[in-house]
Amino acid sequence: MSQVRVGLLGIGTVGSGVWRVLQRNADEIARRAGRPIEIVAVADRNVERAQEIVGREAIERGVVVTAEAAAVVARPDVEIVVELIGGTSAAKALVKAAIAAGKHVVTANKALLAEHGGEIFAAAQERGVMVGFEAAVAGGIPIIKALREGLAANRIEWVAGIINGTTNYILTQMQMRGIPFAEALREAQALGYAEADPTLDVEGIDAAHKATLLASLAFGVPIQFERAYVEGISAVEARDIAYADALGYRVKLLAVARRRADGFELRVHPTLIPKEHLLANVNGAMNAVVVKGDAVGQTLYYGAGAGSEPTASAVIADLVEVARLMNATPSQRVPHLAFQPGELVTLPVLPIGACRTSFYLRLQVADEVGVLAQLARVLADEGVSIAAVIQKEDGVAEKGIAELVLLTHESEERRVRSAIARIEQQVWVRGRWAALRVEHLQ
Repeated sequence: MSQVRVGLLGIGTVGSGVWRVLQRNADEIARRAGRPIEIVAVADRNVERAQEIVGREAIERGVVVTAEAAAVVARPDVEIVVELIGGTSAAKALVKAAIAAGKHVVTANKALLAEHGGEIFAAAQERGVMVGFEAAVAGGIPIIKALREGLAANRIEWVAGIINGTTNYILTQMQMRGIPFAEALREAQALGYAEADPTLDVEGIDAAHKATLLASLAFGVPIQFERAYVEGISAVEARDIAYADALGYRVKLLAVARRRADGFELRVHPTLIPKEHLLANVNGAMNAVVVKGDAVGQTLYYGAGAGSEPTASAVIADLVEVARLMNATPSQRVPHLAFQPGELVTLPVLPIGACRTSFYLRLQVADEVGVLAQLARVLADEGVSIAAVIQKEDGVAEKGIAELVLLTHESEERRVRSAIARIEQQVWVRGRWAALRVEHLQ
C-alpha cells in the first residue's frame, strides 16, 4: 500500500520527538500500520531550528519546512495533520481547516479539546474524519485507548489520577525534603518541569483540561470544562504535608471524575491519599490514572506524563490507528468520545458543595481547656464527625496557642464549609486555616 503522508505543525519538544521516533522506528511502525507513515511537510515559526531537526538528507529527499502552518494544512498530498503548536486560537483554526478539507487530525492539545472539543468532534463526525488525541492526557500513558476500547464492557464508576507532572514533582520534593512550595517550584523551573509562568500547572488548570476529557470518555457525557471545580497547590504548606505523613497520607494534586445517581463529580484539587494506595506512591514527574469499572474493578495506568518521546509515542499511536482505519467507513471506527455521537447523555456536573469526601483541617486556637470540645460541637452541629486529632504546642510562634489538625469522617462538603465558617467566628480561633480533601479511593 502507498505511504500515509503527514503534515506536522510544530516541531518543538513533542514535535521533534515525533520526528525522531518516526525515523528511528519507521520499519516497525509500518509493520503495525500496514503501510509506511512519512512526514512530508513541517511548519514551525523557527524555520532554521526546524531545518536542523529535520536534517539536510530529509530536506533533499523532499520534506518541506516552512513557517506557514496554513500552507501545510492546505497541501493536497497531506492526509493527516498533526497539531502540536498548542494554544487554542490558531490551533483551533488550523484543526478546523484540516477537518473541512477532509484531512484526519492528531493533536496533543488538551486545552483545545477541553474548551472546544464538542465543536471539533462534531465537525469531524460530519466530515467523516478522525481526530486522535491520545497524547492530550497523561503523555505516553495509553489511557484514552483504555477508556475508548479496553474497558468498553464496563460501566465506569470513577476515574482518579495524578495527571500533571509539574505539580507532582513539586509535591514530591516538599514531601521528601520538607522544603516550601516556592523553593520546590524554583527547582522545577530550573529543571524544565515548570514553565516560567507556571499558572496552568500549579493552579490545576492543565489537570482540569485532562480530567474533563477523561470524564467524557468514562461516562459518555459532553465535554464540560467550564463546570469543573479547580484548585491548585500554591497554598499547600510543607507543614501540612508533614502532618499528613504523620497521619498516614501523602498529598497529591488529584483529578477526580465520579459518577453518582444525581450527576457526576468533576474536580481537581490537592488531596490526601492513604500511603498504601498505589497513587500515593507515584513520585517525581510521573503520572498515573486509576479507573474503577463495575466488571473489572480498579485498573492502574502508570508512566511518563510528559516529555519529548513519551508524548511522541502517543502521537504516533494515533497515527498508526488513523493509517489502519482511514479507508474504513466512519461507522466502523471507534467514536471520538467512546460512545456513539447520538448516545451522549446530559448528566449535571455536581457543585463542589454536593461532593462527599473526608477532610483534613488545620487551625490555630487558644491553648485553653474546652476548646477542642467546642470545636467538636460546632462540627457535630453540621453533621461532621472527627476521625483523628493531632495537637501541637511546639513550633507555634506565639505562646498560649496550639495547632490542631483534624481528620473528619466523610461528609458533604457544604456541611464542612458551613462548619468552618462558624468556627472562624469563635473567639478562640487564631491564625490561618488549611482545609484539604481526603480520598480513600475505594
